[in-house]
Amino acid sequence: MPLVSWASLPGTVPKANAEPADAATASAPQATTAAATRTTFAVPPQRPRPSRAEVKAMIPAVAQRHGVEVALVQAVVAAESNYDAHAISRAGAIGLMQLMPPTAADYGVVSVDDLFDPKINLDTGTRHLKRLLRKYDNDYGRVIMAYNAGEGVVDRTNSQVTYRETLNYTEAVINFYRRNGGTQPTQAALNQVHALRGTRNLGDARRLMKRYLDPSLLSLKVKPSLDLHRLNPALHDAGPESRPMFELGSQRWP
Repeated sequence: MPLVSWASLPGTVPKANAEPADAATASAPQATTAAATRTTFAVPPQRPRPSRAEVKAMIPAVAQRHGVEVALVQAVVAAESNYDAHAISRAGAIGLMQLMPPTAADYGVVSVDDLFDPKINLDTGTRHLKRLLRKYDNDYGRVIMAYNAGEGVVDRTNSQVTYRETLNYTEAVINFYRRNGGTQPTQAALNQVHALRGTRNLGDARRLMKRYLDPSLLSLKVKPSLDLHRLNPALHDAGPESRPMFELGSQRWP
Protein backbone atom coordinates (compact mmCIF):
# COMPACT_ATOMS: atom_id res chain seq x y z
CA MET A 1 0.00 0.00 0.00
CA PRO A 2 1.30 3.53 -0.69
CA LEU A 3 2.44 5.38 2.40
CA VAL A 4 0.36 8.36 3.35
CA SER A 5 2.36 11.58 3.60
CA TRP A 6 2.45 13.98 6.52
CA ALA A 7 2.94 16.97 4.20
CA SER A 8 4.28 13.71 3.30
CA LEU A 9 19.00 7.27 37.85
CA PRO A 10 22.07 8.30 36.65
CA GLY A 11 24.23 5.54 35.19
CA THR A 12 27.02 3.93 37.12
CA VAL A 13 30.43 5.11 35.99
CA PRO A 14 32.82 2.18 35.66
CA LYS A 15 35.84 2.43 37.91
CA ALA A 16 39.20 2.82 36.26
CA ASN A 17 41.87 0.22 36.90
CA ALA A 18 43.93 1.06 39.97
CA GLU A 19 47.24 2.75 39.32
CA PRO A 20 50.46 1.43 40.92
CA ALA A 21 51.32 3.21 44.17
CA ASP A 22 54.32 5.00 42.71
CA ALA A 23 52.29 6.38 39.80
CA ALA A 24 49.22 7.45 41.73
CA THR A 25 50.43 10.93 42.63
CA ALA A 26 51.63 11.84 39.14
CA SER A 27 48.43 10.70 37.42
CA ALA A 28 45.95 12.12 39.93
CA PRO A 29 45.05 15.28 37.96
CA GLN A 30 44.47 13.34 34.75
CA ALA A 31 42.42 10.68 36.54
CA THR A 32 40.26 13.36 38.16
CA THR A 33 39.66 15.05 34.82
CA ALA A 34 38.73 11.76 33.13
CA ALA A 35 36.31 10.87 35.92
CA ALA A 36 34.66 14.28 35.66
CA THR A 37 34.30 13.84 31.90
CA ARG A 38 32.66 10.43 32.30
CA THR A 39 30.15 11.70 34.88
CA THR A 40 27.75 13.40 32.48
CA PHE A 41 24.36 12.55 34.00
CA ALA A 42 22.44 15.08 36.03
CA VAL A 43 21.48 14.33 39.62
CA PRO A 44 17.84 14.85 40.70
CA PRO A 45 17.35 17.46 43.42
CA GLN A 46 16.67 16.48 47.01
CA ARG A 47 13.41 18.45 47.18
CA PRO A 48 10.11 16.50 46.95
CA ARG A 49 8.81 15.97 43.45
CA PRO A 50 5.36 17.36 42.59
CA SER A 51 2.46 14.95 42.38
CA ARG A 52 0.69 14.05 39.14
CA ALA A 53 -2.24 16.25 40.17
CA GLU A 54 0.07 19.20 40.81
CA VAL A 55 1.73 18.80 37.42
CA LYS A 56 -1.61 18.53 35.64
CA ALA A 57 -2.71 21.74 37.32
CA MET A 58 0.35 23.56 35.89
CA ILE A 59 -0.18 22.52 32.27
CA PRO A 60 -3.22 24.62 31.20
CA ALA A 61 -1.53 27.93 32.02
CA VAL A 62 1.71 27.14 30.19
CA ALA A 63 -0.17 25.65 27.21
CA GLN A 64 -2.36 28.75 26.92
CA ARG A 65 0.65 31.05 27.24
CA HIS A 66 2.32 29.48 24.19
CA GLY A 67 -0.80 28.62 22.20
CA VAL A 68 -0.39 24.85 22.35
CA GLU A 69 -3.29 22.45 22.92
CA VAL A 70 -3.47 21.29 26.55
CA ALA A 71 -4.16 17.70 25.45
CA LEU A 72 -0.95 17.62 23.40
CA VAL A 73 1.22 18.85 26.28
CA GLN A 74 -0.41 16.33 28.62
CA ALA A 75 0.17 13.52 26.11
CA VAL A 76 3.86 14.36 25.70
CA VAL A 77 4.38 14.56 29.48
CA ALA A 78 2.61 11.23 29.99
CA ALA A 79 4.66 9.48 27.30
CA GLU A 80 7.99 11.10 28.19
CA SER A 81 8.10 10.90 31.99
CA ASN A 82 4.74 9.65 33.27
CA TYR A 83 4.54 12.95 35.21
CA ASP A 84 7.84 12.36 37.03
CA ALA A 85 9.59 15.73 37.36
CA HIS A 86 12.83 14.04 38.44
CA ALA A 87 12.99 11.57 35.53
CA ILE A 88 16.33 11.10 33.75
CA SER A 89 16.70 8.98 30.62
CA ARG A 90 19.70 6.84 29.73
CA ALA A 91 20.50 9.42 27.04
CA GLY A 92 20.51 12.25 29.59
CA ALA A 93 17.07 13.78 28.90
CA ILE A 94 15.67 15.48 31.97
CA GLY A 95 12.36 16.14 33.69
CA LEU A 96 8.71 16.11 32.80
CA MET A 97 9.15 16.65 29.05
CA GLN A 98 12.52 14.86 28.88
CA LEU A 99 14.53 17.75 27.50
CA MET A 100 18.12 17.33 26.41
CA PRO A 101 20.33 20.11 27.79
CA PRO A 102 21.41 21.32 24.30
CA THR A 103 17.75 21.62 23.26
CA ALA A 104 16.89 23.54 26.42
CA ALA A 105 19.86 25.84 25.81
CA ASP A 106 18.27 26.85 22.49
CA TYR A 107 15.48 28.39 24.59
CA GLY A 108 17.78 30.10 27.06
CA VAL A 109 17.76 27.43 29.79
CA VAL A 110 21.44 26.73 30.35
CA SER A 111 21.28 25.33 33.88
CA VAL A 112 20.70 21.58 34.03
CA ASP A 113 19.33 21.97 37.55
CA ASP A 114 16.61 24.28 36.22
CA LEU A 115 15.27 21.45 34.06
CA PHE A 116 14.17 19.64 37.22
CA ASP A 117 11.93 22.61 38.05
CA PRO A 118 8.52 21.50 36.73
CA LYS A 119 7.44 24.98 35.67
CA ILE A 120 10.66 25.68 33.77
CA ASN A 121 10.63 22.24 32.18
CA LEU A 122 7.00 22.54 31.08
CA ASP A 123 7.57 26.03 29.72
CA THR A 124 10.67 25.02 27.76
CA GLY A 125 9.17 21.81 26.39
CA THR A 126 5.96 23.59 25.36
CA ARG A 127 7.96 26.29 23.57
CA HIS A 128 9.76 23.54 21.69
CA LEU A 129 6.43 21.94 20.75
CA LYS A 130 5.16 25.32 19.54
CA ARG A 131 8.19 25.79 17.30
CA LEU A 132 7.72 22.29 15.83
CA LEU A 133 4.02 22.98 15.23
CA ARG A 134 4.96 26.12 13.28
CA LYS A 135 7.65 24.33 11.29
CA TYR A 136 5.45 21.37 10.34
CA ASP A 137 2.27 23.38 9.82
CA ASN A 138 0.41 21.79 12.76
CA ASP A 139 1.00 18.28 11.41
CA TYR A 140 0.81 16.42 14.72
CA GLY A 141 2.33 13.24 13.33
CA ARG A 142 5.53 14.91 12.20
CA VAL A 143 5.67 17.11 15.31
CA ILE A 144 5.53 14.10 17.62
CA MET A 145 8.08 12.18 15.57
CA ALA A 146 10.42 15.17 15.54
CA TYR A 147 10.07 15.64 19.30
CA ASN A 148 11.34 12.09 19.80
CA ALA A 149 13.74 11.41 16.92
CA GLY A 150 14.83 14.96 16.13
CA GLU A 151 13.99 17.29 13.26
CA GLY A 152 17.03 16.22 11.27
CA VAL A 153 15.89 12.59 11.11
CA VAL A 154 12.34 13.55 10.13
CA ASP A 155 13.56 15.92 7.43
CA ARG A 156 16.19 13.57 5.99
CA THR A 157 13.75 10.66 5.73
CA ASN A 158 10.79 12.74 4.52
CA SER A 159 8.92 11.62 7.63
CA GLN A 160 9.60 7.94 6.92
CA VAL A 161 11.20 7.29 10.33
CA THR A 162 11.37 3.56 11.06
CA TYR A 163 13.04 3.62 14.48
CA ARG A 164 11.06 1.21 16.66
CA GLU A 165 11.26 3.59 19.63
CA THR A 166 9.94 6.52 17.58
CA LEU A 167 7.07 4.50 16.10
CA ASN A 168 6.02 3.24 19.54
CA TYR A 169 6.40 6.73 21.00
CA THR A 170 4.33 8.38 18.25
CA GLU A 171 1.53 5.87 18.66
CA ALA A 172 1.58 6.25 22.46
CA VAL A 173 1.43 10.06 22.33
CA ILE A 174 -1.45 10.01 19.86
CA ASN A 175 -3.37 7.56 22.04
CA PHE A 176 -2.77 9.71 25.13
CA TYR A 177 -3.77 12.80 23.14
CA ARG A 178 -7.06 11.25 22.07
CA ARG A 179 -7.86 10.05 25.59
CA ASN A 180 -7.19 13.56 26.89
CA GLY A 181 -9.80 15.00 24.53
CA GLY A 182 -7.58 16.10 21.65
CA THR A 183 -9.53 16.91 18.52
CA GLN A 184 -6.90 17.57 15.84
CA PRO A 185 -6.65 15.02 12.99
CA THR A 186 -4.31 12.18 13.92
CA GLN A 187 -5.64 9.16 12.00
CA ALA A 188 -3.32 9.77 9.04
CA ALA A 189 -0.39 9.79 11.47
CA LEU A 190 -1.48 6.46 12.97
CA ASN A 191 -1.89 5.01 9.49
CA GLN A 192 1.63 6.17 8.70
CA VAL A 193 2.98 4.56 11.87
CA HIS A 194 1.34 1.24 11.02
CA ALA A 195 2.65 1.36 7.45
CA LEU A 196 6.17 2.20 8.61
CA ARG A 197 6.02 -0.55 11.20
CA GLY A 198 5.20 -3.01 8.42
CA THR A 199 8.08 -1.65 6.35
CA ARG A 200 10.40 -2.07 9.30
CA ASN A 201 9.18 -5.62 9.96
CA LEU A 202 9.72 -6.54 6.30
CA GLY A 203 13.23 -5.13 6.48
CA ASP A 204 13.91 -7.09 9.68
CA ALA A 205 12.66 -10.28 8.01
CA ARG A 206 14.94 -9.74 5.04
CA ARG A 207 17.93 -9.15 7.32
CA LEU A 208 17.15 -12.29 9.30
CA MET A 209 16.80 -14.36 6.11
CA LYS A 210 20.09 -13.02 4.83
CA ARG A 211 21.79 -13.84 8.11
CA TYR A 212 20.32 -17.26 8.90
CA LEU A 213 18.98 -18.81 5.68
CA ASP A 214 21.12 -21.66 4.37
CA PRO A 215 21.92 -20.72 0.74
CA SER A 216 22.06 -24.42 -0.18
CA LEU A 217 18.31 -24.60 0.39
CA LEU A 218 17.86 -22.32 -2.59
CA SER A 219 19.26 -25.01 -4.92
CA LEU A 220 16.32 -27.39 -4.49
CA LYS A 221 14.98 -28.59 -7.81
CA VAL A 222 11.51 -29.76 -8.74
CA LYS A 223 11.35 -32.92 -10.86
CA PRO A 224 8.15 -34.14 -12.50
CA SER A 225 7.57 -37.76 -11.49
CA LEU A 226 4.97 -38.48 -14.18
CA ASP A 227 4.91 -38.03 -17.93
CA LEU A 228 3.43 -34.81 -19.33
CA HIS A 229 0.15 -36.51 -20.15
CA ARG A 230 -0.33 -37.63 -16.55
CA LEU A 231 0.56 -34.18 -15.18
CA ASN A 232 -2.93 -33.12 -16.08
CA PRO A 233 -4.67 -33.04 -12.67
CA ALA A 234 -7.85 -34.35 -14.26
CA LEU A 235 -6.02 -37.51 -15.36
CA HIS A 236 -4.04 -37.99 -12.17
CA ASP A 237 -5.10 -41.11 -10.29
CA ALA A 238 -5.70 -40.60 -6.61
CA GLY A 239 -5.35 -43.44 -4.12
CA PRO A 240 -2.88 -45.24 -1.87
CA GLU A 241 -0.84 -46.50 -4.85
CA SER A 242 -0.75 -43.23 -6.78
CA ARG A 243 2.56 -41.51 -7.35
CA PRO A 244 3.23 -37.83 -6.53
CA MET A 245 3.12 -35.49 -9.47
CA PHE A 246 6.40 -33.80 -8.42
CA GLU A 247 9.39 -34.60 -6.26
CA LEU A 248 11.88 -32.28 -4.59
CA GLY A 249 15.59 -32.95 -4.66
CA SER A 250 18.77 -31.16 -3.68
CA GLN A 251 20.69 -32.09 -6.85
CA ARG A 252 20.33 -30.90 -10.38
CA TRP A 253 18.00 -33.19 -12.28
CA PRO A 254 19.00 -34.32 -15.79
